[in-house]
Amino acid sequence: MAHIDIIGHQLADTLKKYKADYIEVHLEETQSSYISYRGKKLESINKGTSVGGNVRALVNGGWGFVSFNSLSNLPRRVESAVNQAKIVTGENIKLGDIEPFVDTVSAGIEKNPVLIPLSEKKEFLDGYNEIIWGTEGIQTSTINYGDGQKKSIFFNTAGSYIDQERMDVTLRLTAIATNGSEVQQVGLSIGSRGDITTIQELDDKVREMSARAVEMLSAPQVKGGRYTVVLDPVLAGVFVHEAFGHLSEADFVYENQQMTELMTIGKEFGRPELNILDSGSVPRLRGSYKYDDEGTPATKTYLIREGKLTGRLHSRETATKMGEQPTGNARAINYRFPPIVRMSNTYIEPGTTSFEDMIGDIKEGIYVKNWFGGTTSMEMFTFSAGETYMIRNGKIAETMRPVVLTGNVFETLMNIDAIGNDLDMNQGGGCGKGGQAPLPVSNGSPHIRIQNCLIGGN
Repeated sequence: MAHIDIIGHQLADTLKKYKADYIEVHLEETQSSYISYRGKKLESINKGTSVGGNVRALVNGGWGFVSFNSLSNLPRRVESAVNQAKIVTGENIKLGDIEPFVDTVSAGIEKNPVLIPLSEKKEFLDGYNEIIWGTEGIQTSTINYGDGQKKSIFFNTAGSYIDQERMDVTLRLTAIATNGSEVQQVGLSIGSRGDITTIQELDDKVREMSARAVEMLSAPQVKGGRYTVVLDPVLAGVFVHEAFGHLSEADFVYENQQMTELMTIGKEFGRPELNILDSGSVPRLRGSYKYDDEGTPATKTYLIREGKLTGRLHSRETATKMGEQPTGNARAINYRFPPIVRMSNTYIEPGTTSFEDMIGDIKEGIYVKNWFGGTTSMEMFTFSAGETYMIRNGKIAETMRPVVLTGNVFETLMNIDAIGNDLDMNQGGGCGKGGQAPLPVSNGSPHIRIQNCLIGGN
């Protein structure tokens, strides 16, 4: 993967000769492999490489964008982006100022997961599939494994030249059990910044996952209504990402008058113990990076601090439109897309309450763990829990069928009355927005307790 360095330096030396207010170039080389199972059978296994890039040019307040999968004749690509920008009118786009950087960022992983033979990966995945199918009552299952190494070069007319490498590993398993007309499913998602050992030796977890899917077939259903609900770090992290994190992305806010009025800096959204932040600078998380795809350093941005809205996530463009500072959250899934405002690692900061104290004074409540799906619409959300248990007299009691949590995110944030001391980060998922998915992100939380939470059931 050395030749894009040579091409990049050659083009960077001539970039200023083009008549534009600003130009940036991305070049990428990617290696990846995928293995998937559906039911008992191996469905697909492949390994591939890709090379490409894009050019963004700003002329008189209008963007031009060109992507390509061949590195030949790059000056013509730049000219095309500049010419596109010249015909855009009425945009008046301006970019927030950032310092130019010249830097090289390594992946920090000694062993590239893509270079591990596919046969070795298949061997331990076969083992997981055998465990799933060794569980009586399983009707079907899915396993999806992926890894990748990406080398990207970014440079612009301001003088930045940033060479970054990253690696990624993900694994998602699902076991689906049936008993006549009843169907239950349990999933397990794990990921890392390239360390394949994090998804190996999971036999016990896969066995537990499969057994739980069968167990839930005979579990009773919760009576629908409002309860005191305790969320585990996985589901709480998904909640903060989906229900609140997307509302904090500045392009969503300034394009929507209702959200502009709701998401007012300084507005109270929770109790003083509530702190929500997004940070791409946390070491070794899947959503982490040193520079975003505009060459802006990753930052630590408090979205809610001591219960009040204190910040939002920005690109250079949205920061200028809203009179704020860039936060380093302009990201693209690959060279085929321009960067847009995206989360990195979004989480609720830990508090001081132990799990035992959190449930200790609940006479009858619900404990929910993991997740399986959900939807959001503006400030409204619906999430499906992966596991559900009753809380009775301060203790975790019987297993129940998975429930659905529904509500208004702002009301729900105000109803968080206890925050645990046990922060955990979920690295198994990916985020989708603007046709770009799955972008590597992390989300997390300690256990949290929500009063008066609406639960769907019988």
